[in-house]
Amino acid sequence: MALAINNRVRETTATTGTGAVTLAGAVDGFQTFAAGIGNSNTTYYAISLNTANEWEVGLGTLNGDSSTLTRTEVLESSNGDAAVDFAAGSKEVFCTLPSEKALYLDASGALANATVITDANINASGSASASTFLRGDNSWTAVSGGSVTDETESFNNYSNITASRTLTMSSGSNYMLVGAITVNDTYTWDVAGTGALTIV
Repeated sequence: MALAINNRVRETTATTGTGAVTLAGAVDGFQTFAAGIGNSNTTYYAISLNTANEWEVGLGTLNGDSSTLTRTEVLESSNGDAAVDFAAGSKEVFCTLPSEKALYLDASGALANATVITDANINASGSASASTFLRGDNSWTAVSGGSVTDETESFNNYSNITASRTLTMSSGSNYMLVGAITVNDTYTWDVAGTGALTIV
């Protein structure tokens, strides 16, 4: 089972309720989930019943012959982001790429919503010893193990904390920690704020 995304994958369904969707064939000019995604694979999907203003976006899993799509995880919906209890009527089910799962460039061509790791080097203990990051301005920055980003995209070496400290993360900012951090028994390292911290 693998995650697959493809263009022009769209079928109809008459399924009602909140359960798995029975796929009823491709819309004219489109391909089936079997052809475009493949049996037993997962994909991002959208379901729409326009006549009732019912819709759902999520991660789905195809069964062994791609005749049904199980709604594995609902990401957004017209039912408060919970599974929609679809009413009767013909609906369309199609492959999509949810905005929260996408990386995209801003008007100047810079990566707008993430910092990307590439070329991570793993040392003998299995920790990341060095990585190269693509920053939002499309420049590459090398950091060593134990480094952490901040909201200004500078890197500070926190590999060995020898005094109590607090890392306050700003709302809407992403932070990345590479490798292990050693904290002396007599000190604390507090992570505060509402940003997102990813440990690699």
